[in-house]
Amino acid sequence: KLTELLQWYAATFRDPMMLQPPEWFKAFIYCEAFLQMPFFPIAVYAFLKGGCKWIRTPAIIYSTHVATTLFAILAHILFHDFSKSEHLGPQTQRERLILLSIYAPYLLIPLLILFTMLYNPHYNHVEKRKRK
Repeated sequence: KLTELLQWYAATFRDPMMLQPPEWFKAFIYCEAFLQMPFFPIAVYAFLKGGCKWIRTPAIIYSTHVATTLFAILAHILFHDFSKSEHLGPQTQRERLILLSIYAPYLLIPLLILFTMLYNPHYNHVEKRKRK
């Protein structure tokens, strides 16, 4: 069933990267599995508990890493010549934008986390030490 779902998704949204990922995309998948996935339960704990300022640095690392990978993926979607792909890729600008809209939340959410960590006073508060 999952294979059928993957085939349906790839055909419907013209995403050949899911059926035949380029080597650089495979590297991103491994990063997701071994770096990003372990971060999720830690982040859920910190954000649900609240007041965990220690999450700031790991969240900044996570969000910048994910955003960087997504910039490469989005550029590939927008500019790659998919006409030579074994599996059907986006051919028109509209199809590229539809596929882009599938991946865009994976960029937007890490950017929201990053901006929260950088600009929210709760996470960005610098303690001032008293002088003697």
